[in-house]
Amino acid sequence: MQDVSTLTRLDSFPYRHRLAEVMAQPVLTALVDISVAAACDRMDRAKVSSLVVVDEAGRALGMVTERDILRCLAQARAAALDMRLFEVMSSPVHCVPGDAYLYVAIARMTRLGLRHLVVVDGTDRPVGMITGRALLKVRASQALVIGDDVAQAEGAADMDRARKALPDLAAGLLADGVSARDVAAVISTVLRDITTRAAELAERGMIADGWDGAPSPFALLILGSGGRGESLLSFDQDNAIVHTGPPAHDVWYAEFARRLNGTLNEAGIPYCEGDVMARNPFWRRSLDDWRTEIRHWVFEPKMQTVMNVDIFFDFLPVYGDRDLARELKRIAFDTAATSAFFLQFLAINVARMDVPLGIFGEFTTTHGKLNAKKFGLLPLVSAARAKAVKSGIEAPGTADRYRALAEAGLLHDDDLASLLDAHEIILRVMLEQQLRDIAAGGAPSARIEPRQLPRLTQKRLKTAFKRIRTLKTLIGSLQAG
Repeated sequence: MQDVSTLTRLDSFPYRHRLAEVMAQPVLTALVDISVAAACDRMDRAKVSSLVVVDEAGRALGMVTERDILRCLAQARAAALDMRLFEVMSSPVHCVPGDAYLYVAIARMTRLGLRHLVVVDGTDRPVGMITGRALLKVRASQALVIGDDVAQAEGAADMDRARKALPDLAAGLLADGVSARDVAAVISTVLRDITTRAAELAERGMIADGWDGAPSPFALLILGSGGRGESLLSFDQDNAIVHTGPPAHDVWYAEFARRLNGTLNEAGIPYCEGDVMARNPFWRRSLDDWRTEIRHWVFEPKMQTVMNVDIFFDFLPVYGDRDLARELKRIAFDTAATSAFFLQFLAINVARMDVPLGIFGEFTTTHGKLNAKKFGLLPLVSAARAKAVKSGIEAPGTADRYRALAEAGLLHDDDLASLLDAHEIILRVMLEQQLRDIAAGGAPSARIEPRQLPRLTQKRLKTAFKRIRTLKTLIGSLQAG
């Protein structure tokens, strides 16, 4: 593992920008059966040094670069021009999703000695390219491998070292002017990477111990704030499994989940107190069982339903069959949209939430503190989710949901700006409080001391709580829309 103590002194650009913002596009692609000569013609016309080889569905299979072609010509001479791309391509191709942060590409290309990295969409189709030349424009160092090192971890101790680097990383990013929302996204990305690696190690360990591979397609899901990309420094496990097998297959998934959850706990991501984890059979189901359970939530709603929806509808797949996870999300949103009563139930849940302001606008606290998650973050997140479910907006992030509502004409631009500002300031004061808690040797908490904040921050926080108070009216109008 690299020494990550210098992270706070690094340029934050790679942690603030996603690959989709800096990749070269469009990417040149070709089917596996075209000739090298035809590929050379295409590359020359496009003025590029590489192309991505794809299957008939457009998914990346390999890559052909100028170096590959020169090597082929040196070996086969003129006959090389008649060879097919599948004979000369480099495979498998190294791919990263477009929503990954730039530091992931920097670290991976450095570690693997790559000159090109393919950027793919959610269906593994190429949408862009990251090249070594482009990365010369980014200042970075070996310490940027914090996230990518997780992919090479061989046990919980390796992952725990990466997790322990998060507070210093968060503090450095905040000091560099990075938004709290983006810092939360970086933290979430690292935690997702840790979960993915823990899943890989769990399955690998099972096979080493004599188990067969997974008996049917499955997906591991991260729920709640981790799925939304809004994790701060106080986190635990929230995960689930969906699979396509019969009940007999659950023996395998139960063992997988036991190992997964145990490894994450050892890596410093503690067991969920509410047992919202894949080791709990309730959160480990076949697709058909999830369909039935979702119908119970939608057509027989109660307060426990709200708790489950709060966690489940924000899920994101981190391991396994992503198409299966997409099918589950489609089922969840399509089912929810059919019940006006369920949607109203979610809206009522938001409307009953209170804010910590007195009649004269002063903070109302207990022993000088208030729970910013309960009174600030939860109403903002819940309101965005309620309308997203009604409108079929599958984006899991709170800010992305509000932006999608505005783009659909369901939220005024002024409302959008004020809600995003409220979300940002609440995330920031929570994150800063958690950093102070950690520095003092305590556990990070959502309880802040508002009167100890700078006056300008107090003013912004009060404005945020006042804006949240109006969510009762806003959510009602949204549900009517």
